Amino acid sequence: METTLVKSLLPEEDVCYLSEKKFDYSEETVNGWVHVIIEDFGLPAAYTPRTCRLLVRIPPGYPNANPDMFWTQPDIRLNQTGGLPRSSEHHEAYTGQSWQRWSRHIPPNSWRAGRDNLRTFLRTVQLELLKGI
Repeated sequence: METTLVKSLLPEEDVCYLSEKKFDYSEETVNGWVHVIIEDFGLPAAYTPRTCRLLVRIPPGYPNANPDMFWTQPDIRLNQTGGLPRSSEHHEAYTGQSWQRWSRHIPPNSWRAGRDNLRTFLRTVQLELLKGI
């Protein structure tokens, strides 16, 4: 039986990180962007549901260009109020599906071009989610 290796669209260090964290993920190219979809991404107790699909859009020029914002499926709600989290009321279509857009941004001048990576960005996503707002 012949094995076919599939080359990742991501840099090797990002593939290693995703593997290390045992994320179930897929990737595809859309108009020069790499879309990384992580299945069963865990959410803090402030949200319902407690897991989601997480979409990260990696821009052309990455890792010199930083990812910005993130998207989830299904819609995420705040447990305390039942409302939508701050700046997540918009939806955008990617991969033929509707995604809840979280307009959360890396602070200006904090992305270290060529040094930061998907690990850095997902840490930023997790810190934002821990705020529970």
